Amino acid sequence: MTEHTPVDLVHLADPDGSRCVVRVTGRYRPGVPTHHDILRADVLASTSYLDARLDVYLFPHDLDVWERRLADLGPGETVTIGGDRGLNLTIHVHEDGRLSIQIMDPDRLCAELGIQPRGDWIAEHRARLDQVRRAWPREVVETASGAFEWSPDRKR
Repeated sequence: MTEHTPVDLVHLADPDGSRCVVRVTGRYRPGVPTHHDILRADVLASTSYLDARLDVYLFPHDLDVWERRLADLGPGETVTIGGDRGLNLTIHVHEDGRLSIQIMDPDRLCAELGIQPRGDWIAEHRARLDQVRRAWPREVVETASGAFEWSPDRKR
């Protein structure tokens, strides 16, 4: 299996030094069909009062939801990465374009930070999602509930 350089799925930063990054680092359990397409990622958050690194696991469904939400995200809208499995990262877009980012990890941290993103951050994040999917494409199909096999399109 080829090792890949980590890819930032999310990279939000502002001139004040606040940042929130979701850096995909690899597959959770490569070569094990039931876990192969689950990705490991680090959530890195820093502000004047916080410097944290937390881990999160991204399922293929999480990337699909991220893609759909990015397509219609605008002022007053919210998008979430993670879910009810542990760490939850929520991004809310304010009317003036500022972002409120809430990081909730029930066992370790609850923090909120504000970031004024640069330029067309949504288009940039669509491109980041494409990079993640190119680096770690889906290679497993679920043939029945709980039954997995390698996709015929799998590249070895």
